[in-house]
Amino acid sequence: MEQFFALLPLGLWVASLAVALLGGVVKGVVGFGAPMVMISGLSSFMAPELALAGLILPMLAANGTQAFRQGVGPALASARRFRVFLLVGGIVLVLSAQLVRVVPVSVFLGLIGVPVTVFALLQLAGWVMRLKRQHTGIEAGVGAIAGFLGGMSGVWGPPTALYLTALDTEKTEHVRAQGVIYGLGAIALLGAHVGSGVLRAETLPLSLALIAPALLGQWLGGKILDRIDQALFRRATLIVLLIVGLNLIRRSILV
Repeated sequence: MEQFFALLPLGLWVASLAVALLGGVVKGVVGFGAPMVMISGLSSFMAPELALAGLILPMLAANGTQAFRQGVGPALASARRFRVFLLVGGIVLVLSAQLVRVVPVSVFLGLIGVPVTVFALLQLAGWVMRLKRQHTGIEAGVGAIAGFLGGMSGVWGPPTALYLTALDTEKTEHVRAQGVIYGLGAIALLGAHVGSGVLRAETLPLSLALIAPALLGQWLGGKILDRIDQALFRRATLIVLLIVGLNLIRRSILV
């Protein structure tokens, strides 16, 4: 218990649990956004490195739950369908994670935030951008971008959700595919940041404590997802993408 309160005072523990709960609700509804909610919320009252450590285990647990919500077979089918994204993104994530203490993330956050924001605004305004089919080159490129941003900041949802939305992926597969992609990415992130020293004995208690509220929030969000149709799901996804994109731009300016 002393180890917990040496890490954070009681008030900040309560705030951390609330941030994890909110992140879980957002993830349960649209399949992504929890890392962005958590890294933004937590880093507002703790060191960014500690915030990054805090989200690693909750996202590993939440993505596993999300990926296997419909069972093992559908999860494996999604993994096969997006295998290029997974392979390229995983390799780039592991490599970029080693740069987290060396390279400033502000430029990369801005490079992702601007196009995500523009895409979401255009789509919400009525301009429809859809990919008629998967293209290996595009999928590899988006996977590389997602992996790089994920290794640097623990956030790889925006480019992934943007790609799946452009494919007009059905809502159940959209969320499941995100769970598979993020779940394997979370495993890579765990290994990478054990290696980088971000997740270590001193920061592990925070990451463990945030698992339960994140999963509770995700369960609540899943109940909301079951009640909305494809059109509303797409709109909710675009709204979250817009918020995330604007926040990425804000962070790129303030970092």
